[in-house]
Amino acid sequence: MSIHCLKSNDKFSTNNNTNVSKIVEIALFIDQIKSSIWVFGIPSWLFGITDRSIAAFADGYLSPIEIFQLFTASFFFVSWLYLKPEESFNSNDLDPSQYQEYLARTQANKLQIKKLHMISQEYILPFPYICQIYHLLSLKHLETVHKFSLNNLKIFQISHFQPTNTGGIIKFQTILDSPANPLRIWRQPIVEVDLILHTPYTVELSIPVYNNKRIIVIFHAFPLNDSEHQFFIDIYSDLDWPKPLLQIILHFASCLTLLEDLPYLRALAEKNIGRLFNLSKTSNHETALLFKRFVELYSSSGEPTRLLEGREDS
Repeated sequence: MSIHCLKSNDKFSTNNNTNVSKIVEIALFIDQIKSSIWVFGIPSWLFGITDRSIAAFADGYLSPIEIFQLFTASFFFVSWLYLKPEESFNSNDLDPSQYQEYLARTQANKLQIKKLHMISQEYILPFPYICQIYHLLSLKHLETVHKFSLNNLKIFQISHFQPTNTGGIIKFQTILDSPANPLRIWRQPIVEVDLILHTPYTVELSIPVYNNKRIIVIFHAFPLNDSEHQFFIDIYSDLDWPKPLLQIILHFASCLTLLEDLPYLRALAEKNIGRLFNLSKTSNHETALLFKRFVELYSSSGEPTRLLEGREDS
C-alpha cells in the first residue's frame, strides 16, 4: 500500500512540475510580447513626432492645432517611455530554474492568501494617526478597552520579544479569567498570541484558536492630516467553518471592537500624546515594549511622527 501511495505521489509531483513548466513558458512568452511591443512603440512614436514636426514647420508657421498635435504626440511618447515593462526574472544573471521556483511559489502564496482572506473593513477616523498606533501596540488595551468584548481576558505573561529591522515581534500568553467566557468553547484557557509591528503603518495580530488554526488580523493605519487617519482591517483564517458564517461573526466582532476603541482614541487625542510618546522612550514596562520599539525606529525618521511633532508645537 505504501508503494502504491509513493507511486501516486511521484505521479502527482510529475504532473505538478509539468503544469508549473507550462505556466513558466506562458509567463515568459507574455514577458517577451510586452517587451517587444514596448520596443517597437519607441521608433513608431519617434516617426510620428518627426513626421508631424516636418509637416508643421513646412510652411514656416505653427497653427494652434499643429502645436496641440505636437504637444499631444510628445506627451504620449513620454508616457510610453514610463510604461516600460518591469525587469523580467528571465534575465542573463538569473537561473531559469530560480524563476520557475519563484513563480510557482508566488502563485501558490497568492491562491492561499485569497483562500484564507475573510473580511476587509475601511474607515476614516477623526483621530491622529499616532493614537491608533499607540492603541494597537499597547497590550493593556486588551484588558481595559476590550474588557466587554473579550469577557475579562487577561494577559498572563510576556513570553518573547524580538526587535526586527522595521519593527518587532512580541508574544504574550492570555488567560480566560471568566469561567463563563464563550471563547472557552473553541480555545484553550491559556494561549500564546503574536503581535507584530511590520512597518510604521502595519500591525499584525495572530490569535490561535484550536488544532493549530488561527485568526490573523492585519491593521493598516495611514495619516491623512494632523487630526485624521485612514484605518484598514483585514482578517484571515484557516478555520474549517462555513465561510459566510465566519464572515458574519468576524464583521460583527470587528465592528464591536472598533466601537469600543472610539472613546479610548478620543481620550488619547484629547491628552498630551507627546508626553506619552516621550515617556515610552524610557519605559521598560513589558506591555509597552512594541510601542517603545516604534519610537526607537521612527521618532527621528520624520514621516510617521511628523504629525505628532506638529501637535506638540501648536
